[in-house]
Amino acid sequence: MSRVGKHPVPVPAGVDVRIADQILTAKGKLGSLSMPLTAEITAAVEDGHVVVKPANDGKRARMMWGTTRALISNVVNGVSKGFSVGLEINGVGYRAAVNGKVLNLQLGFSHDIEFPIPSDVTIVCEKPTAITVSGADKQRVGAVAAKLRSFRGPEPYKGKGVKYVHETIRRKEGKKK
Repeated sequence: MSRVGKHPVPVPAGVDVRIADQILTAKGKLGSLSMPLTAEITAAVEDGHVVVKPANDGKRARMMWGTTRALISNVVNGVSKGFSVGLEINGVGYRAAVNGKVLNLQLGFSHDIEFPIPSDVTIVCEKPTAITVSGADKQRVGAVAAKLRSFRGPEPYKGKGVKYVHETIRRKEGKKK
C-alpha cells in the first residue's frame, strides 16, 4: 500500500483547486496549472484538502495512488509558493547575463550562447556566476535548469562549468610528473 497516497494534500489560503472531468486545475498567486488524472484513481476536494484514493484494487491503481498525490502536491505548491533551482558557473571568463528575454552565457566557447527564456519560467542572474531559475511548474523549472547545465557540464579536474548549487563535483587528481 502507498504511504504517500494516504496523506491528503492541504490547500493553502489563496489557492483554488477544482476537479472536473478527471482534470485538476489549481489557481494561485503565481498563475494557474492543470494536470490530467488517470482513470485508476479518484480525487476530491474535502475540507480544504485534496484527497486521493485508488479507484480499484489493481496493481496499477496502487502504483498511481502515491504518484498522483505527489504530482497534485507539486501543482498546489507551485501555484502558491513556486519552485526555484540555483546554478553556479565556475571557470575563468565564464559568466551569464540576462538581456531582456534572452540569457547570454559565456562558457569558454568561441561564441556566446543565446538562450531564449521561456514565458512560464523566470531566470535571474544575481551575480555573473549565479543563475536562479524559478517558476510555478516544478517539471518545467527542472527541465530548463538541466538544459542550462547541459551547455557546459562541470568537469572533474578543475570543476569548470555549470553546476547546481547543491551539487558536489567529484574531483580527480590529474597528471603527475
